[in-house]
Amino acid sequence: MKRNLALIGAVAGAAFALTATAASAVTLKLNHNNPKDHQLHKSMEFMAERVKELTNGDVKIRVYANAQLGTQRESLELVQNGTLAMAKSNASELEAFEESYSAMNLPYIFVSEDHYYNVLSGEIGDDILMASKDKGFIGLTYYVEGARSFYANKEIHTPADLKGMKIRVQPSESAIRMVELLGGNPTPISWGELYSALKQGVVDGAENNPSALTSARHGEVSKFYSNDGHTMIPSVVVMSTKVWDSLDENQQKALKQAAKDSMLFHREAWNEQTRKDIEQAKKELDVKFIEVEKGPFIEAVMPMHEEASKKSARIADLVERIKAAAK
Repeated sequence: MKRNLALIGAVAGAAFALTATAASAVTLKLNHNNPKDHQLHKSMEFMAERVKELTNGDVKIRVYANAQLGTQRESLELVQNGTLAMAKSNASELEAFEESYSAMNLPYIFVSEDHYYNVLSGEIGDDILMASKDKGFIGLTYYVEGARSFYANKEIHTPADLKGMKIRVQPSESAIRMVELLGGNPTPISWGELYSALKQGVVDGAENNPSALTSARHGEVSKFYSNDGHTMIPSVVVMSTKVWDSLDENQQKALKQAAKDSMLFHREAWNEQTRKDIEQAKKELDVKFIEVEKGPFIEAVMPMHEEASKKSARIADLVERIKAAAK
């Protein structure tokens, strides 16, 4: 309770600033849990510069790294009640707040990087971003983060190798179910605690993109990265509905444009950074990358697609549309 009150006090009244006129200058606070040298931070800074340019300084974004204003979940709750203007989350954690995101979290629903990006940048992606407007927040844009795979201190070649392993997952129903179907023991742990959990053996492994090996130093304690590419889960920049509605039409348009521009900027920079991260993990951290046969992994988790579609007509529709987009 004390922590929550402190977080609210830290951002209350300063999350965004508006004067009485329509042309007022606006300063928006954007919180995220990555370090300043991470590509996600750089892409959010790009968005901040772009919206400042588009509005001649009338709209500014102040980006806070390293969870300065709260954890990912705490920031999202602050965004919902309008205390914080913006936050970076991801589709995995957002599914607990808006079911539409769960369609994106299904393993192997995206068949390629182009399929993934086309869904995010098109009508389906926009539909999902706006689905939570009545729940206190909207999505502004997605940032691709490549494919997620398992990494541990043992080689993982097939689902059988995961049997009995404690695998760190995000607090996501989809992630938990996926690891269960693959034979592992899903263990939700916050991102900030994961390095210690891996080092101390609290968990046996985790799943993420290759940048986790370098930016979060997980390659120091996990020496095998099994490239099964089970999910492609984007980060999402979200904004308080209350704050969004307080902006005038031109400000909203500029913010949307800046967010979209930063999405394209991020994709190109992310792919280049991923190549560097893989080389760094191999050369400096001695991480072994394992190319696996994906067939057994796909077969094991396919029941999730049908299970998800049975939950609601909304998810069933999104799953059908995403799959159709691959064609």
